[in-house]
Amino acid sequence: MLEGIIVKGIGGTYEVETEQGRLKCTLRGKLRLSVERVLIGDRVEISLDEGGSGGVVERILPRRNELIRPAIANIDQVLVVFAVQQPAPNLALLDRILVQAELMGLANVVVFNKADLDLGRAEELRAIYASIPYPTILTSTVTSQGMEELRRVVQGKISVLAGPSGAGKSSLLNALNPDLDLETGQVSAKIQRGRHTTRRVELLAFDQGYVADTPGFSQLYLEPGQEDRLQFAFPEFDRYRDACRFRGCLHRREPGCAVLEALERGEVAASRHQHYLLFLEEVTPRY
Repeated sequence: MLEGIIVKGIGGTYEVETEQGRLKCTLRGKLRLSVERVLIGDRVEISLDEGGSGGVVERILPRRNELIRPAIANIDQVLVVFAVQQPAPNLALLDRILVQAELMGLANVVVFNKADLDLGRAEELRAIYASIPYPTILTSTVTSQGMEELRRVVQGKISVLAGPSGAGKSSLLNALNPDLDLETGQVSAKIQRGRHTTRRVELLAFDQGYVADTPGFSQLYLEPGQEDRLQFAFPEFDRYRDACRFRGCLHRREPGCAVLEALERGEVAASRHQHYLLFLEEVTPRY
């Protein structure tokens, strides 16, 4: 058996990257009946056909993790990409994506693109997220700022790009690898939103790793009943949580809350705490 990773799938045919190159494969009949679905990023075992130019997927190896939307498996990290301007960053959406990734146990990297449009604002944003701490990169495809740092971050890993349309995700990938020639979209001046140019999930090879520019990652909803877990999806709370007066403190308005005291001292970003309260209300069951 030859092992590989599914990088693309269309109409029941899958492209599998292997040590012998990329092969077009179909699923073994019994596999089609036994698995719920095949995901991009699945590691598989395949048997080669007689000519060696294609094969059959015989087995899907156990997944480390998976996303439902977009449908992708075995992710190492999420690159959360937002523009500094055009469109202006929606920090509530940014934090929602970060929280979703944290709850799934995925690593986060924050990328603020189009930094050349407002370098001062870009530095302000970097200061907020680097202090959490998340690896935070300022990029520009115009000036090439941050491109080498971004290239190092994706090396040897499976990364998912997440963020709103118009943030420049496809443009960043084109800058990292001009041979890709991915379609890019313009931002509407009226509504300050871009149009989606990525229509399906595909893993693109980069420096012994893969990057997926994924559609459909901007509409994220938190499930009810996670009020006790939510605070652990805000890493900046970790250094204060044990100092709260009450066990099980939810950092809303409890007396002796060390997180609220850190907020008053400016050690926790006000926007982050506001979004925590917003999400906490969302996940708290109503009886």
